[in-house]
Amino acid sequence: MSEVLRRERNAPVKRKDLLASRVDQDPDQEKLHRIVVVGGGAAGLELVTRLGDRLGRRSRASVTLVECARTHLWKPLLYAVAAGSLNPGEYELSYLAQAHWHGFHYCLGEMIGLDRVKKEVRLGAALDGEGRQITPERSIGYDTLVIAIGSVTNDFGTPGVAKYAVPLETPAQAERFNRRVVNACLRAQTQTEPVRPGQLHVAIVGAGATGTELAAELHRTMREVVSYGLDHINPERDVRIVLIEGAPRILPGLPERISDATQRLLDKMGVEVRASARVTEVSANGVKLADGSFIDSELVVWAAGVKAPEVLGGLDGLETNRINQLVVESTLQTTRDPDVFAIGDCAACPRPGTSVPVPPRAQAAHQEASHLVRQIQRRLRDKPLQPYTYRDFGSLVSLGKWSTVGNLMGFLSGRSFFVEGLFARTMYRSLRLMHEQALGGTRRAVLSFISRALAHRIDPPVKLH
Repeated sequence: MSEVLRRERNAPVKRKDLLASRVDQDPDQEKLHRIVVVGGGAAGLELVTRLGDRLGRRSRASVTLVECARTHLWKPLLYAVAAGSLNPGEYELSYLAQAHWHGFHYCLGEMIGLDRVKKEVRLGAALDGEGRQITPERSIGYDTLVIAIGSVTNDFGTPGVAKYAVPLETPAQAERFNRRVVNACLRAQTQTEPVRPGQLHVAIVGAGATGTELAAELHRTMREVVSYGLDHINPERDVRIVLIEGAPRILPGLPERISDATQRLLDKMGVEVRASARVTEVSANGVKLADGSFIDSELVVWAAGVKAPEVLGGLDGLETNRINQLVVESTLQTTRDPDVFAIGDCAACPRPGTSVPVPPRAQAAHQEASHLVRQIQRRLRDKPLQPYTYRDFGSLVSLGKWSTVGNLMGFLSGRSFFVEGLFARTMYRSLRLMHEQALGGTRRAVLSFISRALAHRIDPPVKLH
């Protein structure tokens, strides 16, 4: 049996019958317990992969992933895609191939509604880039539903954000911003007049982990782009990175020592930090602050806050909080329906001893997915579900080639330890490898790491197109 499974995993994903067998639920499996996971981010894809391996392959349950994208990219890498230091094609994972390899079904579509009485998820029609229909509007039945659709940017109603700023929610948005940066450099190189004030300035609104990492990476990559023959641009004079934060310090959600160390490194680079600065408007020429000042910048990234997607606000009566997250019990079940679970950024999970829910971090998504794999197996055996407890293993912030800083938790002593430099950078990279290992195993993660390292030796260090 193991030999058959091995050959199935290694079979090429080319046959037409692959779409029929893996895209939607098989009629032969209608009598199995139907597990539907909506959302293929870090939490959703890790969950559905493990459930497929343990239940789907063994015909103990029908496992389906609903996702509107075709490929998965680990969200903490988006800042590097936006900066141009990472080619998303080297890190993306096809949902269709993952479903074929791990015994679950991939259903292309976006959740637009829920019928809890009929136990059906309603999906909107999927269209291609030319507006042609790929899949029709339809419904998928479930016995256990897990919602893991992540978060979206919260612009707090600030005028001009939707029109002039670029959020970093998806790989497409990150690539869109990177093209803006490269195009701005090419435009400045070929124009007859001098570089305008703000033409090559980047304003990053929000100094959380994403905004801070992007600021450090852009400081390097924009100079790399200019070094490829764009001699009409003087980086020291024309390129400016401004990091704007409404709180009194950058990285407000992390320990102050990490914030202070990061601030010093950004100062050393030449990244300008504006703390206690609230943006009131974004325009084509820059951003306006609450104190009346204006920052010239034709390139604006909005990374100031997150909220859960709007679809959750009217999802057949399920309870949500002020930022639209689904409120869940300690078992990760929603408060008004024990058959519907929520994990990842879209879930407001209680944290014992505090009124603040589990933070929307990659480590929380990984922990919740791992916990729910075990609990769904208990559910199928009619055993009571165990509560989920969040464990904070610390936080790391990458500043590119300059440094990495953070803190790691020492559970024996109950204290956190400040780390930086090579050790912190190694730990940061290990987080991505852990995610890849959860999706494809140790061998595949190591081979992918080696192949990318070899490719980087012959390719430019920054994306130029």
